Amino acid sequence: MTTLQNTVINLSPDSLPFSLDWLSPQACLVGGAVRDALLQCHRPYLDLDFVLPKLAIDTARNMAKHYQAGFVVLDADRHIARVIFKQGTVDFAQQEGETLEKDLQRRDFTINAIAYNFHEQKLIDPLQGLRDLEQGILRMVSPKNLQDDPLRLLRAYRQGAQLNFTIEPKTRETIQQLAPLIHRVAAERVQSELGYLLGNIQGTKWLIEVAHDGLLKSWFNQLTEDKLQQLVQIDKAIQFLRESLGQDDFKQLFDYSLDNYQYYTETIQRAKLACLVSNDPQKAELELINLKYSRGDIRAVTKALTYLPQLQESSGKMSLRNLYFLFLGVGNVFPVMAILALAMGINSLNIIELIYRYLDPKDQVAHPHPLVNGNDLINNLQMKPSRKIGQLLTEIQIAHIEGKISTVEEALQFAQCYTKTSKNNDDVDDIIE
Repeated sequence: MTTLQNTVINLSPDSLPFSLDWLSPQACLVGGAVRDALLQCHRPYLDLDFVLPKLAIDTARNMAKHYQAGFVVLDADRHIARVIFKQGTVDFAQQEGETLEKDLQRRDFTINAIAYNFHEQKLIDPLQGLRDLEQGILRMVSPKNLQDDPLRLLRAYRQGAQLNFTIEPKTRETIQQLAPLIHRVAAERVQSELGYLLGNIQGTKWLIEVAHDGLLKSWFNQLTEDKLQQLVQIDKAIQFLRESLGQDDFKQLFDYSLDNYQYYTETIQRAKLACLVSNDPQKAELELINLKYSRGDIRAVTKALTYLPQLQESSGKMSLRNLYFLFLGVGNVFPVMAILALAMGINSLNIIELIYRYLDPKDQVAHPHPLVNGNDLINNLQMKPSRKIGQLLTEIQIAHIEGKISTVEEALQFAQCYTKTSKNNDDVDDIIE
């Protein structure tokens, strides 16, 4: 008996959100839940997959009704349905093929082709998945299975990152040969798999392998080796910031829980995504649209790419005036831009200084609090409503952050003097009536 086989005690009926009586004697748990139980990986949210020889949808429907749980048919043709409990989801699928063994032979990798029968308390492992689990190897069941669903090509790298496994050489060679098929996969599915790699703290080396093996060409046609190496530098930048900033500041900057440092947050994922797309914001936007990314993701990546050159040109050391416009333009996407700047080697001390400005809600450069508004100018200085009042308010704000003014009275006096001295300037000659 192998070491992993000794862990089947983790697959107790007590772990199920329903009574074992609902399962037929031939029903088996399959896939990731068996794999994770054997590896003793605890998942806080249940995600169970059962294979039944018949009546899969009826079983799910009746169970959901009994437990007052959610119910949805996922695939009527293939007889797959889901029951949604508070603890997680349970999927029931009708067996494909005459036997369970034939059903398992249709799966992607051997480690996912292990079944467990709760009634008999027995593992079914026709493809020696246990052996590969013990050796930390991802081995394909067959080339045809990968070809039938090319998303499985990407999934190999995602599972490698999640489990810290190695892709078996023959399997990787097959993936490289089948890589052109990835363009057949729906963009949403590709994006989902990329999300796992972008979010996993170990994902960088796997993303680089994905690119080297030809699986990103269809989606990121301007991806270069230099841009791939930026992914490595982002990981280093994150570590640098963890060491340089206090825990509270690091958490605030990235919305991070330091108690669970297994996955990167949305901010860091977006910074890494920016390394895959074109440096041209317009081209990057098209690439992200093609992959069905959200408007929030597209906005964050393209805005960071738009304002990043300003930091490159100045090495992060800018006048207060230019900093004001930088923070105004980049807004809450600043953390994404800051990570990219560090990854590109821009002066780290200057970037840290900008980060502290961003984190300080009282900083007038990063988070300006106007002394006056447009109505104040109209009412106190007899100005007429005009778009150029906005320009004057900007100059007032810059004077404020430069320390030239600090009160409402000084702001109004500054506005009056500014308009007088600029009377002959076409930009302000129609501010005053």
